[in-house]
Amino acid sequence: MQDPNEDTEWNDILRKKGILPPKEIPKDDEEEELALQQQSVVKTYESMMLDELEENEDEFGEDDEAAIEMYRQKRLAEWKATQMKNVFGEVGEISGQDYVKEVNQAGEGIWVVLHLYKQGIPLCSLINQHLSSLARKFPQTKFLKSISTTCIPNYPDRNLPTVFVYFQGEMKAQFIGPLVFGGMNLKVEELEWRLSESGAVKTDLEENPRKQIEDKLMSSIRSSLPTRRGSDSDDEDD
Repeated sequence: MQDPNEDTEWNDILRKKGILPPKEIPKDDEEEELALQQQSVVKTYESMMLDELEENEDEFGEDDEAAIEMYRQKRLAEWKATQMKNVFGEVGEISGQDYVKEVNQAGEGIWVVLHLYKQGIPLCSLINQHLSSLARKFPQTKFLKSISTTCIPNYPDRNLPTVFVYFQGEMKAQFIGPLVFGGMNLKVEELEWRLSESGAVKTDLEENPRKQIEDKLMSSIRSSLPTRRGSDSDDEDD
């Protein structure tokens, strides 16, 4: 009797007409096909985020639950790793002993803004207030403050306030002395713009707020000056 599993043209015709049952797949081939199917499903899971896994959970069979859970845990771990960059949100206080660990060794991809200050200096207090607001707005940036002489022995008061900006242990910017900050008229938006220029924060401000103030000031000065025509008429009256 002819083997129904034999690869012949006649057997193929009989299988198409339903006279012979479908050809049996060898166990090795069957396992390989199953593995390919599983790889295809796994690839689908890998391409999904947490919310997508939850949305499509009903479309997967019971056999897929283990794979879904595995990739859900993987995505959750990735999400937690991302959130680790958002653990700041406030201005931390450090001493000189903490400098290397908290500033130079802050971690890969971490921007650090350090304010050296002293109690009793109004502009230092103002900058600390502004930095508290910016720390909440930009939680991925590490904001720190330290009493100047505690952090750097004999640091001169004339250099206060001082703000250092670091990235991965390397200083990227420094702002030293009251003139740099524009005195007590300093707005939080102006400080935000300064820090954004150094790369420490990603601001949503479209232009330098200080420029707007300067433009308004110059416009006010020009409008208060007498015009040449007015001066000429005054001379004629005299």
